[in-house]
Amino acid sequence: MTAALYTSALKSLPLVHRGKVRDLYAVDAQRLLIVATDRLSAFDVVLPTPIPGKGRVLTALSNFWFRRLAHILPNHLTGEAAEGVVTAEERDQVVGRAVVVRRLKPLPVEAIVRGYLVGSGWKDYQATGGVCGIALPSGLKLAEKLPQPIFTPSTKAAVGEHDENIDYARCEALLGRELAAQVRAASLALYTEAAAYAASRGILIADTKFEFGLDEAGRLILIDEALTPDSSRFWPADQYRVGVNPPSFDKQYVRDWLEASGWDKRPPAPELPPEVVARTVEKYAEALARLTGTAV
Repeated sequence: MTAALYTSALKSLPLVHRGKVRDLYAVDAQRLLIVATDRLSAFDVVLPTPIPGKGRVLTALSNFWFRRLAHILPNHLTGEAAEGVVTAEERDQVVGRAVVVRRLKPLPVEAIVRGYLVGSGWKDYQATGGVCGIALPSGLKLAEKLPQPIFTPSTKAAVGEHDENIDYARCEALLGRELAAQVRAASLALYTEAAAYAASRGILIADTKFEFGLDEAGRLILIDEALTPDSSRFWPADQYRVGVNPPSFDKQYVRDWLEASGWDKRPPAPELPPEVVARTVEKYAEALARLTGTAV
């Protein structure tokens, strides 16, 4: 198991922000350096135990999807090597886990696409017969594939606060009618293409989250990460059954352990046992190998 990077400590660049997983540094007025650490968040709380190598998996997978989906929407990558914007002594903190990106204006919503009925969507459906205000056919079962993917945005919460699912009308209020329509169309197109590819590799993408920004010309750009085990629910196709929650290649394994631990989902979170850490490392690495044919 490789050594973990819980918090980056670059001295050559100004720190802009520490998110739940990523540390952002200013390269200049036009560019940022984003370092994917090995921190893991669950229920919007950053856990005290890192998952060694997770940041490298997230970076490799995101870069894979950014390249594969660039014909649908441009992304924030500049193509520059992260090692080139830090000192020689700091390169170990960025190799394989950091990217140089354009500075863009992030949108205040998370774009969630659901292809299957599970998680908070399942709970909403049981209570209301729909998900985030979108009516669905009656009689659907847990983990059932939806008639077509649905766009269910949420607000973007600060570290330690909870994201909130919102309906499309609220999304329009936040973004404006035209931009909300662009975000919805782009999200569904990205998910549809990615889900078809993943299925060919034996993985079902039950749901995923995208984030977008605007460039100086007001064009929509894909930012942050894309279709990783942190932002998506990946299921092995050969173990998928309607009516049961399938095993997954994402952090749902950790969420399940935390639920069983009796934790009240408020900070501080408990330390993860070594066996949970090791199994999570394996799940992330297998997702990368299945989808890209490569290892970190």
